[in-house]
Amino acid sequence: MDLEKHGRHEPEPGGEGCVFALVRIPVRILAVVIVLPLRMAWDLLVLVARGVHRHALRPAGDAVAWLFTRLDRYVLTPLGRGLAWLARWTGTVLKWLALAVFYWPWAALWDHVLAPAGAALWRWVLVPLGQAVGWLAKALFVWPWVALWRYAVVPGAAALYRYLLRPAGGAVVWTLTAVYRYLLLPSARGIAWLAQGLYRYVLVPAGRGLARLARGTGAALGWLAKALFVWPWVALWRYAVVPVAAGTYRFVLTPLGQGVAWAARGLYRYVLTPLGHFAAAVWHLAGRVSRAVGRGLLWLWRGLVARPAAWVRRQVLTPAGHLVREVWRSSRLAVREARASVRQALFGPPPREPARSRARTLGSTTAAGNTPAPEISLHERQG
Repeated sequence: MDLEKHGRHEPEPGGEGCVFALVRIPVRILAVVIVLPLRMAWDLLVLVARGVHRHALRPAGDAVAWLFTRLDRYVLTPLGRGLAWLARWTGTVLKWLALAVFYWPWAALWDHVLAPAGAALWRWVLVPLGQAVGWLAKALFVWPWVALWRYAVVPGAAALYRYLLRPAGGAVVWTLTAVYRYLLLPSARGIAWLAQGLYRYVLVPAGRGLARLARGTGAALGWLAKALFVWPWVALWRYAVVPVAAGTYRFVLTPLGQGVAWAARGLYRYVLTPLGHFAAAVWHLAGRVSRAVGRGLLWLWRGLVARPAAWVRRQVLTPAGHLVREVWRSSRLAVREARASVRQALFGPPPREPARSRARTLGSTTAAGNTPAPEISLHERQG
């Protein structure tokens, strides 16, 4: 394990380019003129922001939070609970009032007047009247038609079906069966035989010949299309475009890309990287200068303002305050004694309570007399 501390490797001076040597002095001047004031302004702004946050915003936020907490705890919450209680009791009272005004009278009227009256009316008037009307309607509109259907229409329809429709239907079925069997079926079989022969010996050979002709024509047209539209472009791509593109990439684009990459790498290594390091160093140096200036201003503040003010407070204001406090205390005691003397001279001394005896009461709440009772020993009590 290597316990030696290795120092930071300094960059070799030979790695810096001529461009960096040319722009070093203007960049340093620019850093001193622009970067240092900006860094000092930034540090001052950070210091002011921290002070404002520590001594203004945080106490104000704590005070607002405390105020809102107390307002919620001691005002809004009791007020909300009171309003909820009031709304709940108000709703209960309104509910019972609505029941007493709008529900219970009508419910009692329905239960004890309308429902019994309606039940009696339905049972003793409407039901018998409905039964009578139903019997009359059946006698007028149902029973005559039922009798007509049962004794006239049904027998007539049965006779018509048995003696006319069934024989006519049988004759029609026999005629259609004979026509199908001896006329339509032989005709259909002849037409099917003719269509099968026409398909087998005419349409199939003609279709095969047309298919062969279409296949040969398609092959010829495909070969002609390839020869006119495919093979020239394939040859152009293979023997012209691909070699030209490969040569352009190998002998033009690759060297050009390598040159651009070399130039970018050199620019980054010998110009941008040193400038970035230099800018970072200048920024840190400006920070150190700004901190040194801040410490100097703080030291001046402490030496010119804070320490004299503390000395004045400790050596002047504090003894003066103690002196004023003692003088005020003595004055207050003198005024109090003078006032007590005047009151005693005008109205006499204040009344006092009677002095209590120092004898023990043994837990009793009643005070003993001024003179303690004589103690009696055990031998005297037994004698």
